Amino acid sequence: MKMPVHFLKLLLPVVCILFSHQATDAQILRKLGKAAERAAERTVERRVEKETSEKTDQALDSIFEPGSGKSTKKNPVPREDNPSNENDAPQTGEENTSENPKSSNSAGTQNITVYSKFDFVPGDTPIFVDDFSNEFVGDFPSRWNSNASGELVTTEEHPNKWLKLLPGHNTAYIPDVTNLPEEFTLEFDVLATGLDKKTSSQSYIGIVISDNNTFKKGANFGKVEYSFCQFIDRGVVVENNIASKRVIRNEVNADIRNVINQKHHVSVAVNKERFRLWINEVKFIDVPRLLPSNVQMQGIKFTLRGIDTEKESILIGNIKVAKGGVDLRRQLLADGKISTNGILFDSGSANIQPQSMGIIRQIYQVLQQDSSINLKIVGHTDADGDDNKNMSLSQSRAEAVKNALISVYNVSSDRLKTEGKGETEPVSDNSSSDGKAQNRRVEFIKI
Repeated sequence: MKMPVHFLKLLLPVVCILFSHQATDAQILRKLGKAAERAAERTVERRVEKETSEKTDQALDSIFEPGSGKSTKKNPVPREDNPSNENDAPQTGEENTSENPKSSNSAGTQNITVYSKFDFVPGDTPIFVDDFSNEFVGDFPSRWNSNASGELVTTEEHPNKWLKLLPGHNTAYIPDVTNLPEEFTLEFDVLATGLDKKTSSQSYIGIVISDNNTFKKGANFGKVEYSFCQFIDRGVVVENNIASKRVIRNEVNADIRNVINQKHHVSVAVNKERFRLWINEVKFIDVPRLLPSNVQMQGIKFTLRGIDTEKESILIGNIKVAKGGVDLRRQLLADGKISTNGILFDSGSANIQPQSMGIIRQIYQVLQQDSSINLKIVGHTDADGDDNKNMSLSQSRAEAVKNALISVYNVSSDRLKTEGKGETEPVSDNSSSDGKAQNRRVEFIKI
């Protein structure tokens, strides 16, 4: 029977002490020494083999299960109580938190560079905007309806308010929107917490454009779902009904596990029958005839299924629906001026939110097409906060847009001028979220 290695290591010194004075037993010592040496070699080999095996397993995990690497960073956990920072301004708000608004830093520039080919352009007339800033944590938002439940929460990492969705077979969350135009856009943020390798393969959030804004299944609708599953790639599901008959049902291959495991931005563009969906800067769905022709779409519905509410949470926030369809490039060339509230900034800051790059890209395309065009970029804010700070903020935001055109698209600075108007030229009422959203805008004027 072979002795354990640790026993040999303890035995060897004892044997050496007892028999070192006996020359006749030197041969025994040499044999024991060689045995210990061989045992040590075997120990080293086993250790190397174990470490090699562990490294190999990690490499295979990264190939077959991306994003499965262990991390010490904790997922943000929703706080359902009323925190001390409940009145913090949402990302698109205007509350100023510093004397000198921040300008785009190198990290922000790097982030918006990723979106340099992002071709989503939000609608230019807000229909429904809800950042939950006027609501109380713990309540269900007043401008929504549901046949289940839900509540507003905050997280430590993302302090603005979020609507926590609860799963159900027929559960729906419906914003107060009706009579949708033929061409419109929908944007919102999603935050998923508690996801892991045990998250169900049937966990999906759905976006439904329907011929009604009730809890009934519409005779006409288009629907896109994407999964929060982490252990396998579930892709994106596209489905519709036209005149109560399913025409499309398909699963589009897309590995989005690493994307949806973090806060992400969803953009939807509806142009009559055409339906497009982006997650962050990547377009995953572009179906030319998902929606029926000549049918008035009445409502937007959010659905959720397959989530374990004991450990997982799906939160949505910063929802915006806007009438769209106008090509800003053509309008700028024809009218010499455009105004858009689709360029978004962090709260009280001149940091451009990267999903705004679709509009800035169109401005670049105009400048690229006609080298004789020069532009003045004018920033506007809503009326929240101090007048002087808003004036400074609007100037900083105009400068940020100019810098994006220069740094991302290599437009010459000689072709661009900037101006800040603050809150002095409102185009809508500052007493509502929708009105404030219209007042927060950027103008481009040919000079």
